[in-house]
Amino acid sequence: MFYDTRKNDHGLPHNPFKAIVAPRPIGWITTMSAKGEINLAPYSFFNGITDKPPIVMFSSEGAKDSVAFVEETKEFVCSLATFDLRDQMNGTSAPLPRGQSEMLATGLEAAPSRLVKPPRVAASPCALECKWMKTVTFDDIDGKTMDRYVVFGHVVGVYIDDKYLENGRLNTAAMRPIARCGYQDYTVLDEVFALKRPEGAGNAGACG
Repeated sequence: MFYDTRKNDHGLPHNPFKAIVAPRPIGWITTMSAKGEINLAPYSFFNGITDKPPIVMFSSEGAKDSVAFVEETKEFVCSLATFDLRDQMNGTSAPLPRGQSEMLATGLEAAPSRLVKPPRVAASPCALECKWMKTVTFDDIDGKTMDRYVVFGHVVGVYIDDKYLENGRLNTAAMRPIARCGYQDYTVLDEVFALKRPEGAGNAGACG
């Protein structure tokens, strides 16, 4: 099949786009307002874009609390969402009134960050402490402004639970991170394999 996304004429009961761009890592983003209010929300349009310096991004459909808070205080934290925390991660996507804590609502404990004010999820095995760099908005190909916001952050601090460090390397599979697929589907990473890159290829585009 083929369909034109501008016409959305795929003829399927649900749009397959998110099932194609999958799996997508989940950015479990903690932000703090200027008043000290804490927000925690999962974003599946999330990724790292470079490692020198380490920079991550998350994309929000609409100017949600995460975007508003990060622009107020210029900081955020991304905690790793894992299989053991899947229900809490899902629960933090619920639309709560501004200022009401998703951590409290889902029974999550907060842990203080070292270099930024927003806390990390204490039960998460890894967290990235970020300083806000910029928020980018876009016009579509017809010049119409979209209600979409991409937030970029410089990772200034990294928390890792030592029990997942083995022989000087982080055992990603042991943490069992989860990722978003299409529809209501998720997947869990619990197995990895290695491929030696061609000589001269370097690490550009490689996974670490």
